Amino acid sequence: MDYEAIARGMAMAVPFAGHLNLEILDISEGEAAVRLPARQELTNHVGSQHAGALFTVAETASGAAFVGAFAARLGELTPLARSAEIVYEKVAKGPIRAEAKLGVDAGEALRTLDAEGRVEFPCEIALSDEAGERVATATVSWHVSLKGAERT
Repeated sequence: MDYEAIARGMAMAVPFAGHLNLEILDISEGEAAVRLPARQELTNHVGSQHAGALFTVAETASGAAFVGAFAARLGELTPLARSAEIVYEKVAKGPIRAEAKLGVDAGEALRTLDAEGRVEFPCEIALSDEAGERVATATVSWHVSLKGAERT
């Protein structure tokens, strides 16, 4: 699997992530790492990374982990973030790395998808600063359906 090509494609497919200059550092089957840069326009009133920027890097990392696991079948699928939760643990300064991992075995998820036309699963994300200190954790729940089986 050409995960580098997948990362480039994601950057083009999600303009908002490009707007923040998020950098997909790594994608593998069910895991991904994404970097949020340190830029003045991404800060909040106390000069740290804005909560919305932290949420976006977490959601982007979860999406990249999903893509890494389902890459061979992306053309058949409609993935949507169904819900998300983030816990801000400490002030986040400087570049932030979000590391995501699917909370389900990809093969099991695909079997459910094929049997039921849709599947839901969580993705767990840890956000760390340059020193490796955890600044936040997040969970994004994904709803993935076969095209034509989407909810209205």
